Formats: sequence, C-alpha cells, structure tokens
Amino acid sequence: MKKVKSLADLKKMKEQFQSNINLREKSEHPEGLVQVKVAMATCGIASGAKDVMDFMITNLEKRNIDAIVTQTGCMGYCYAEPTIEIRLPGQDPVVYGYVDVKKADEIIEKHIRQGELVDGIIPINYETI
Repeated sequence: MKKVKSLADLKKMKEQFQSNINLREKSEHPEGLVQVKVAMATCGIASGAKDVMDFMITNLEKRNIDAIVTQTGCMGYCYAEPTIEIRLPGQDPVVYGYVDVKKADEIIEKHIRQGELVDGIIPINYETI
C-alpha cells in the first residue's frame, strides 16, 4: 500500500476506493443501468478509443447518468474504429462507429438522455455471450 504523505494523497486514495466500490455495486445489477462498451483492441486504441472511453466515463458522471462503462476487445468493425456499444435498460444494444469525442457527446445527449438514435449506427452482426 502506498504511504500517505499529505492530505491530497489521502483524498486521492479515498476517491479511488469510492470509485472501486461504486463500480462493484453497479456491476452486480448492470441490467438496470446504461451500459457503454468501448472496443479497446489495438485498432480501437490506435484510432482514439482511449480518449472516447475517458470522455464517456467523465461526462456520464458529470451529467449524473447512472451508467457503467467498460472496455471490450475487438467487435469486428476495425474499419469503423473507435466503436462503442450502447445498451439502455430493457433495450437491444446499438453499436456506433467512427466515434470521436464530439460524436460521444452527441450520443450521450441524444441517445442516452433522450432515447433518439444518432447517425453512425453499425448493424450488429454478433451475439453477446
């Protein structure tokens, strides 16, 4: 365990522990939450998926949207990276391609908050196990 040398260190540790607790609690009942999966295979990372994932985590939390954001491997849409899958509670998943930070913001506002589909949907040709 890391030594605590200042109040800032202690606050940082508290935030990390709280984040881990929140993630654990959310993961027990994901079907009632907005689920965001970001494809983080090599092609996705090279195309900017890390920035998209960081943006989704930060902005869903800022907007008080109860969601769980996870990374996944290749979805098979290398030509359209970065790709993300959005699953709203009780609905089928929707996969978006060519997602940058601007597109991610639009997806949060229109798809997640208002339930409207956004341009850039890729037809799903796989099954989640």
